[in-house]
Amino acid sequence: MTAVEIRDLVVRRRGNAVLDRLDLTVPIGSVTGLVGPSGSGKTTLLRVLVGAQRITSGTVTVLGRPAGDALLRKKIGYTTQSPSVYPDLTALQNVRYYATLYGVGRSAAVDALARVDLAELADRPVRALSGGQVNRVSLACALVGRPPLLLLDEPTVGLDPVLRRDLWTLFRTEANEYGTTIVVSSHVLDEAGRCDRLLLLRTGRLIADNTPAELLAGTGTANLDDAFLQIVTGATGQPEGATA
Repeated sequence: MTAVEIRDLVVRRRGNAVLDRLDLTVPIGSVTGLVGPSGSGKTTLLRVLVGAQRITSGTVTVLGRPAGDALLRKKIGYTTQSPSVYPDLTALQNVRYYATLYGVGRSAAVDALARVDLAELADRPVRALSGGQVNRVSLACALVGRPPLLLLDEPTVGLDPVLRRDLWTLFRTEANEYGTTIVVSSHVLDEAGRCDRLLLLRTGRLIADNTPAELLAGTGTANLDDAFLQIVTGATGQPEGATA
């Protein structure tokens, strides 16, 4: 079964193709990494999935319904690169607000903050938190309703290596124990290796859709940095747009 199915997706802005004829699926309960250079279309693709981006053509099905369908609003958790929280409210007040939107109570908000290791800062105003802590409040807001689909745009930016590790452990737990489907964009390639599958975008085109192990084997490289460089620069001998 698939959580996301995209067929022949095109998104154009000012006549330019931001996403160009994408075809892909995301299995239910998987952790899928969305990687690629800046401007490759990663954020636009996440916005398409959440229903915040108008598409030019193609079809996008999310959890069995068209992307943007009103019935999906409580089934998707979404974090943007800029945290969507209120600085004058405490961390807990922010998460409780989102809990209300999901139809869950205070205990769910307390649990969400604990899952991102912010329980001790629950009553501190967001304006008094560090940038990494604010990012984690935003993540707790996305987690609070335990939605079946999480769309995370650069969720570990500004975090130290220990917190990044802990959050990836959390993502794996959400997928393995609760069946949550997670799509996460990242520029950090050592994080990409933690995903079940990787989608590599370049200039709006999908140029690789493989497991990390398949990418390494297909390029004959020892690390994902080198594998991605080979694919992006065409050093594998494949035509641009082909999968590895």
